[in-house]
Amino acid sequence: MDNSQIADMFSRMAMLLEFKGEDPFKVKAYNNAARNIKRLDEELFHMYGKGNIEDINGIGKALEDKIIQMLEKGTFKAYEKVAEEIPEGIMEIMDIPGIGPKQARLFYEKLGISSVDGLVKAAGEHRIRKLPRMGPKQEENILRSAIRYQQHNSRGRHTIAFAMKMAEEIREALCSAEFIENVVIAGSLRRKKETVGDIDLIAVSSDPEKVVSFFTGMEKVEDVLVTGTHKASIIYSCNTMGSINIDLRVIDGHFLGSMLQYLTGSKEHNIHLRKLALLKGYSLSEYGFTDQGTDKSVSCKREEDVYRLLGLEYIPAEIREDLGEIEASQSGNLPALVKKEDIRGDLHIHSNWSDGTVGIENIVQAAVQRGYEYIAITDHSPSTVIANGLSEKRLFEHVNEIRCIQEEYDNIRILSGTECDILADGKLDYSNGVLEELDIVIAAVHAGQNLNREKMTRRIVAALENEHVDILAHPTGRKFGRRAAYDLDVDKIFAVAKDNEKALEINSSPWRLDLNDINAKKAKENGLKIAINTDAHTIEHFDNIGFGIDVARRGWLGPDDIINCMGMKELCTWLGIHK
Repeated sequence: MDNSQIADMFSRMAMLLEFKGEDPFKVKAYNNAARNIKRLDEELFHMYGKGNIEDINGIGKALEDKIIQMLEKGTFKAYEKVAEEIPEGIMEIMDIPGIGPKQARLFYEKLGISSVDGLVKAAGEHRIRKLPRMGPKQEENILRSAIRYQQHNSRGRHTIAFAMKMAEEIREALCSAEFIENVVIAGSLRRKKETVGDIDLIAVSSDPEKVVSFFTGMEKVEDVLVTGTHKASIIYSCNTMGSINIDLRVIDGHFLGSMLQYLTGSKEHNIHLRKLALLKGYSLSEYGFTDQGTDKSVSCKREEDVYRLLGLEYIPAEIREDLGEIEASQSGNLPALVKKEDIRGDLHIHSNWSDGTVGIENIVQAAVQRGYEYIAITDHSPSTVIANGLSEKRLFEHVNEIRCIQEEYDNIRILSGTECDILADGKLDYSNGVLEELDIVIAAVHAGQNLNREKMTRRIVAALENEHVDILAHPTGRKFGRRAAYDLDVDKIFAVAKDNEKALEINSSPWRLDLNDINAKKAKENGLKIAINTDAHTIEHFDNIGFGIDVARRGWLGPDDIINCMGMKELCTWLGIHK
């Protein structure tokens, strides 16, 4: 488990204890531990290896033991005990924006509500408003939030980051067997869908039964669902994250290209390809082409061969959704999709001035190692108190430190910036006089996320119309399994952003990936510029840029659509920086 997962478990423990009405000091201890762990500039598993976990501020012997349990087993006994005592749906209720442990407890004790469905039903029947400290307005807000949570919560699915980690773990285990030549990832994970329900793998081997036996006998296999001579399906244990279904096909290498294309999908894309094959007198399956006249088979070792035989340019896996990519391939108009090497900098980074874990100079050094031409340090504004937002005085000290550090580095440009809160009335958290002193301004909503469609749209529109704003961060505010997207008129936001020459962010955090692929494609079609940023709070978060690139590729974006694919001089011109 990494630091964020451990901190999250401590936060959830605090919520469960508060729901139970336990000692407030115990609740506070878990919350403080979670906060301190998030601020660490070193991963706990490294500290554990060196034996210095006890050096962490606010971590006593009892909490240290729980951290060690999580590092070794993915959970800790006290959490498991408390979780067993509370209905499973209570935690989901507490995950709904605007509902905390005390409210969840009130609903449970007074109305017997132990699930999100039960909460929606009670609110719809106007039973919530009759509770202490409730009323029609509070009931309406709760109902709206609960319905949005139901609609958008990715229950039973896993983030791409988690699924990829599991896939690579299994792939590495399989590749350790000498009788397996190669293992490749297919399915929706290869298409880089933001969440996946299962993982598809293909193994190349001349001894398929041995591969199946090895696969189904792995240590973390909870259950074997299907087994055969050339395929198997298992439930793989993921500790505290639950379990995930893994499907494996074992084939001869001569069929790898056609099998990979078939299992990657999407279903709609494959149906379209099969229709094209029929027009050319062939049937197409996972084992290649069959001439309908002669019954002669043509296998494909490479995926490119499948598309070549259909008279198509190779279509990147990310855009195989039958949304015009086949027609674009036929006409030679496939987009040149953005690649990792096209990214020249990161424009949304937090340091330990607010809620990041490391100092600005360490960030700069890490960016230089990645070959970046520029970065932007964009710590929080004062309204985000929980994130240690910067007062105006601290902001100017922050800018001064950036300028001092810049004098030591001539191979990277360090932009001074802010992630500035958009207040409920659409005003920004800093005055225009303060904002004009910065190189870059990222505007974002962090509080008051339950406004209705009209109010939320008006709020963000007002921010986009501010002359000093450059980028709208995580535009729809969604977090997988935690918070639904704002109720928002996206078309209006896009129109105002274009009129005011603002960029929209693809936030690369695997919990956000916001904008999503559909809105990213729509933004491109509307002529908007995009920034792919990590919203990094640790050095390790820099690696998340790949997930943002995946979203951009699924949205058909190329380097010309993305502002942080610009060279330094071009970016400074776009930002209006002339000094």
